Amino acid sequence: MGKVTGFLEFERLEEGYEPVEKRVKNYKEFVIGLKPEEAKIQGARCMDCGTPFCNNGCPVNNIIPDFNDLVYRGDWQNAIEVLHSTNNFPDFTGRVCPAPCEAACVLNINNDAVGIKSIEHAIIDRAWAEGWVKPQPAAVKTGKKVAIVGSGPAGMAAAQQLARAGHDVTVFEKNDTIGGLLRFGIPDFKFDKSHIDRRVKQMEAEGVVFKTNTIVGEMPKGSKVTNWAKDTVSPEQLKQDFDAVLLAGGSEQSRDLPVPGRDLAGIHFAMEFLPQQNRVNAGGKVKDQIMATGKNVIVIGGGDTGSDCVGTSNRHGAKSVIQFELMPQPPEQENKELTWPYWPIKLRTSSSHEEGCEREFAIATKEFIGEKGKVTAVKTVRVEFKNGKFEEVAGSEQILQADLVLLAMGFVNPVNTLLEGFGVEKDARGNAKASTDIGGYQTNADKVFAAGDVRRGQSLVVWAIREGRQAAREVDAFLMGSTTLPR
Repeated sequence: MGKVTGFLEFERLEEGYEPVEKRVKNYKEFVIGLKPEEAKIQGARCMDCGTPFCNNGCPVNNIIPDFNDLVYRGDWQNAIEVLHSTNNFPDFTGRVCPAPCEAACVLNINNDAVGIKSIEHAIIDRAWAEGWVKPQPAAVKTGKKVAIVGSGPAGMAAAQQLARAGHDVTVFEKNDTIGGLLRFGIPDFKFDKSHIDRRVKQMEAEGVVFKTNTIVGEMPKGSKVTNWAKDTVSPEQLKQDFDAVLLAGGSEQSRDLPVPGRDLAGIHFAMEFLPQQNRVNAGGKVKDQIMATGKNVIVIGGGDTGSDCVGTSNRHGAKSVIQFELMPQPPEQENKELTWPYWPIKLRTSSSHEEGCEREFAIATKEFIGEKGKVTAVKTVRVEFKNGKFEEVAGSEQILQADLVLLAMGFVNPVNTLLEGFGVEKDARGNAKASTDIGGYQTNADKVFAAGDVRRGQSLVVWAIREGRQAAREVDAFLMGSTTLPR
């Protein structure tokens, strides 16, 4: 598997980036993927472990040692077959997945992990370039009709699997293009949307029908969730017209920060800010676009969405950018003896941070301060985690100038009117209640299933793909009495 002594002979090679001064002037992808020979060397580092923990570290259970070996041996066409056998969209995960597989790599115990994500990226890019990615329409149609609500990675993965099983699949999306938060939440400089577009064309050739600008049910009054729908279809109509319905609408309700001054102008959810720029990049028009140009920007939330706000603000030409994180600063290097093979908590510096950003840890927002109805500053305090809760550090209050505040503290649950419209029971967190046991993903509502963030809560693209694939299997079994789709 790979080269027997490869892990001793070769070092990990990271993908490259275009220089900061060049990439911040546009919204294009700037990662420089591995060349075929470089990917081969990375594949050579794979150790043929007796137990390949990377397989289980990967939510879709990619057969990682096999495609590493195939790349090392130059058999790229079989490598993409192996990769596609578990992952419908490696062009998505090879760009935006944080690679829990690499954290679980056995070589990562006392060395640098195999560059699994960079190999995956190289495989799928070559597969598209060589014309190996082709539609796979079903040889026999079942006559069964499935409606999928939401076109993010969970909905797309389920739609492709069900179409290939022979069902007539229709995907409903409330916005004007397919992709969900993958399209509107992730900036183009991290993920160019052409990768979604060519998958949509592939799926249309496989028989999937996409209905955009169509909302199922209604949005709550005053909702800040992105919604550009022009048409409406009721849950009752879907249940009447289709043999099964899969809810894959994501977890779109942003976590708010109810402190004094929250109603001041200039304070926005990240998911108001980011979708607007993606829409403009695609040639669309946005009325009163939220811009960071020339402003002192404070991003509240230290995760990936906050990082995306940092990168977008820098491209707008922000005067300054500060990112807040409530938790204390994690160590730069994890204790691998304690954390391996699990995802470690350690300091992660994104490409957006490298473009210019001040990061503040163990800090909480006490109040938004404003003049004439508009935010001008943020009052903060340092915090310590004691006795199971955060406590303020006496005398640590400060006031930081802010012309634009972006709330990027994650998502709490799906839009509740969607679940209520179908009569779907919710769990304690407000997500659709549906088990993942065999025969699972089915809700209490007749012939209604749920998968992805709408069921499990805010999570990764790779988890959405896994859930979409697994739910497709359960829908197929429900419709046909048995299934050959992989779980």
